[in-house]
Amino acid sequence: MDEPLGLIAGNGKFPLLLASCYKKRAGARVEAVGFRGDTSPELADLVDNLIWVGVGQLGKVIKFFKNAGVSRAVMAGQIRPTRMFEKLKFDLRGLKVLSQLDNRKADSIFSSVAEEMRKDGITLLDSTCFLRDFLAKEGVLTDRQPSERELEDARFGARIAREIGRLDVGQTVVVKDKAIVAVEALEGTDETIRRGRKLAGEGTVVVKMSKPSQDMRFDVPVIGIETIRTMREAKAALLAVEAHKTLVMDDKQVKQLADESGICVIGLSTKEVEDR
Repeated sequence: MDEPLGLIAGNGKFPLLLASCYKKRAGARVEAVGFRGDTSPELADLVDNLIWVGVGQLGKVIKFFKNAGVSRAVMAGQIRPTRMFEKLKFDLRGLKVLSQLDNRKADSIFSSVAEEMRKDGITLLDSTCFLRDFLAKEGVLTDRQPSERELEDARFGARIAREIGRLDVGQTVVVKDKAIVAVEALEGTDETIRRGRKLAGEGTVVVKMSKPSQDMRFDVPVIGIETIRTMREAKAALLAVEAHKTLVMDDKQVKQLADESGICVIGLSTKEVEDR
């Protein structure tokens, strides 16, 4: 645990939390890579070294880690999916990975990146391995209990969310009265919730699930205070996530805001999801 950890940091609080936890628990260096336009500048205060790269500069990332003595790394936080439509500058290693892709689904991209890094002796770890305490628990996570209708919608939505996850389309669906009113694609969870409100009005159920064969090294489901704020804005009723596979950022604040907003949050067990 005293060896340096490489951190490939995307947006949100996930990389900040991971860096902080690793420093506290392992007492070792964190060598971080941030992406301009995505990664929070606050990360610089939590790591030993931070370099900024553009999406597509995989060779620069690998060289930085090797020079820092990094043999284990984690990916934390998302790079905006719409970045793939920008004019990106790829270095040779980035071009190599790009040329090997049959499609640009998240799993395809990240798996290819992981394999390319492995060739240089850098292993990508489970991104939650230092954050087990922050994974959603099973059961009701708020003061408000779900109604029977909301539970039925959550369980129905979980099956659909798992299916779109299997196809690597998205992680979130919005449900009302057992009708799927919005499915997440590149726009992200918050915009999916807002679209659900436009289509079905108040009282929707938001369901966010991992993929059936979720690779915990990347693209792990994450919720946080912004998720609840968006649900309050949309007057959504319930948020269902998969227990033990979904990271909850700022869990105390999430519960407080959810309780104040009359929103129920539940963690569904993997067995409960798969039995549906």
